[in-house]
Amino acid sequence: MHCIKECVTVLRSFTKPYKLGVALSGGGARGFAHVGALKAIESCGLRPDIIAGVSAGSIVSVLYAAGVSTDDMLDLFSNAKFSDFAELSVPKDGFFKLDKFKKFILKAVKVHNLEDLNIPTVVCATDIDHGCRVAFTEGPIGERIIASCSIPIVFKPVKIHGTNYVDGGVLHNLPAWAIRNKCRRLIGINCSPLVNTVHKNTLIDIAHRTYNLMAKTNAIPDMELCDLAIETRDIASYRVFNLKEIKRVYQSGFDCTIEALRQKGWIK
Repeated sequence: MHCIKECVTVLRSFTKPYKLGVALSGGGARGFAHVGALKAIESCGLRPDIIAGVSAGSIVSVLYAAGVSTDDMLDLFSNAKFSDFAELSVPKDGFFKLDKFKKFILKAVKVHNLEDLNIPTVVCATDIDHGCRVAFTEGPIGERIIASCSIPIVFKPVKIHGTNYVDGGVLHNLPAWAIRNKCRRLIGINCSPLVNTVHKNTLIDIAHRTYNLMAKTNAIPDMELCDLAIETRDIASYRVFNLKEIKRVYQSGFDCTIEALRQKGWIK
């Protein structure tokens, strides 16, 4: 019997090589909750062995995996505004392009490819040509992050090797599916839970609202895949591009994660 238990343990270690994984949802500026969540995880003596992100979650994932501290992440964006990262384009397939944001991220991470990061990182996007989810684990970081962040209509799709990609939240706003079979414990952070919000009747706002409803609903099955799923409901109504409240959003992620870890019994 003892030998059987040892064999099972070895098999689990082989099939799921990582002890702790963290999956980070999309959510625009609400993604700063992920920075607080990672700070909370660290403060409890834990550290992700693999990390996956969608949209805003992909940005935080890559920065964290590159060794950028949570405090430095806040500093990077503390005085930023939407126009620093996006610029208008001819509205054929999207109102804005994110070329400036791509340069900003590459300067911050200081590496070119996903496989060069310190922590195994998965960036998830949607293959809009073939209607399927995609998990990038290697290749140029810039294109993959921008693809993961490209909300349809608002931003232009990103073409990689002849295929067009848009925001991963179109199909899976929480990328638990991408690493569930790779880690023994999985924490999912959803900074965009489904709540009622007021919206304007402008074209961009309706596009945002439609996307948000879709993304918030499709995250539910992925939350069920997690050993611990955390929602930051108190900031769910914050606007996607509102960078003025990032410290408040950060604190929400920290507080919600500490409380969830405590309730789960992972910390005292």
